[in-house]
Amino acid sequence: MDKLTAINWKTFKETLEQHPDLTLQFQYAEHKWVDASYHITEIKQAPIVSVDCGGVMNSWTEIIVQLWEPKGGNQERAMNVSKALSIVKLVEKSLPLNPIATVKIEFGNSQFDTRQMFPNDFILSEGNLIIDLRPDAVQCKAIERGGNCGTTATDDECCAPEKPKAELKNLLIAGDVCTPGSGCC
Repeated sequence: MDKLTAINWKTFKETLEQHPDLTLQFQYAEHKWVDASYHITEIKQAPIVSVDCGGVMNSWTEIIVQLWEPKGGNQERAMNVSKALSIVKLVEKSLPLNPIATVKIEFGNSQFDTRQMFPNDFILSEGNLIIDLRPDAVQCKAIERGGNCGTTATDDECCAPEKPKAELKNLLIAGDVCTPGSGCC
């Protein structure tokens, strides 16, 4: 799978603000839509700090918009973008959201395991702002930095920092032998 270009919070929010009168729809797989009865149940800001397999520390922030389908919903029309923006405004009164944070949409239902997905595309169609969602793929940051991933022929760890080589010194130099009681030790 090709790596998606992540959308940051500023871009996501500005796209919503450009289309307040449209209906907000989410497509989570080909020809599969979040039911129109969905609610935005919460918006989370998650600071992530990790250490990858190469021993390098990484940090970033994610904004996670959680969608929920109530049982027996089946509304004909989803919420307007303006309603979603009112939820964003309410959240931002209490929690300033990082404008450069990566946006993910969290969703699941009885036919689709809950997962966090990226907004892949914004589609304008017949009075709707459709957010096309796509899953992320696991990556190895060492490869992204030009390293490798996998076990080497010598069984060294794949991405671990190079181990320092021990320098051996001959402590016994001819003629300078330390013996007990000689005062050299």
